[in-house]
Amino acid sequence: MTVRLHDLLPAPSVSEPSLSYRFNWFDRFCLWYPPGWLILFNRHWQHYRPDPDGWRPLEYVLFLIPGGFYLALLIRWLRLGCRAPRSLSGELDPVYQQAFRDEILTPIVKGYFQAELNQLENLPQKGPLLVVMNHAGMCFPWDFLGLGVLLGQAQDWIVQPLAHTALFEHAWIKWWLPSGWSQSLGGVRAQPECFEAALAQKTILLYAPEGLRGPAKGWRERYKLATFDPSFVRLSARYQIPILPVICLGSEQLHPWTLNLNKLAGWLRMPFLPVSPLMFVFLLFPSMGVWAMRSQLSYIIRPLIRWEQQALDSLQKRAVAYQQAEALRQQLQGEINQLLQQGTPEFHSAH
Repeated sequence: MTVRLHDLLPAPSVSEPSLSYRFNWFDRFCLWYPPGWLILFNRHWQHYRPDPDGWRPLEYVLFLIPGGFYLALLIRWLRLGCRAPRSLSGELDPVYQQAFRDEILTPIVKGYFQAELNQLENLPQKGPLLVVMNHAGMCFPWDFLGLGVLLGQAQDWIVQPLAHTALFEHAWIKWWLPSGWSQSLGGVRAQPECFEAALAQKTILLYAPEGLRGPAKGWRERYKLATFDPSFVRLSARYQIPILPVICLGSEQLHPWTLNLNKLAGWLRMPFLPVSPLMFVFLLFPSMGVWAMRSQLSYIIRPLIRWEQQALDSLQKRAVAYQQAEALRQQLQGEINQLLQQGTPEFHSAH
């Protein structure tokens, strides 16, 4: 059964004109000025949700000047009584997901990243689906967010991405973004039990079969798909959910020229720690952690994969699932290589 937004939206909806978030001059400035993207995320949340521990107007202004974020962080810490923001549990909120998608993400995804879906004839009309995509960029997951926005608008779907646990509980995330923000937008923790529970709910789930190996591989390994974890094959077969492969072009340029400091990232409990010429700017403007370089994101939808009934039992064996996952990896890698050889516009800057 496909879950669609209009089936879950209560009345009145937050998307009604009288309640919707309206851009003013400051929001338009934040959309244009990279350190302001984090302000947009938080202001939008505060428009719909009470956030007593959240950022305040003076602190937002400090985001915009070099080094000002650190002063804003100190002011907020003192204002909260020298403690961190409270951690609040959250769950998928289809109403807020649609509001954030239409009012904040769409101007960024379509206007800034110029994201587009290709080969729509391969897009099924209903779910459930396990959407698998190459994931890269070593930055905020804009390739995943972009695909979620486009799929949600194309089919009126509630799309849930499988996300690293750092997006839910890391200390920096607690200060950057409101508590419960990732969960409200449908984020699913990248843990085996959460992954399986999400598929059991017959949802539209976005998944990166490379895991962290994809975004953490660095600039030298761009366009080279890392090993696919076979778990998605076994779970797809177990719950009889078809797999929709998608190729993302342009994600490698979201944070170019990067080198990953693995050991230091592990010590800081971060999924990866990129080092690039851009990091000098990030040190001056930490609010740019949700920003990325302008790169045209193009998504190519590949034919749906449905398992034959007689193959379902054999796919539960790890060796067989690994073979199928590797076959899909090689297929997608071959198509990416072909696009490279053809010199597509998305890859032009890589040569």
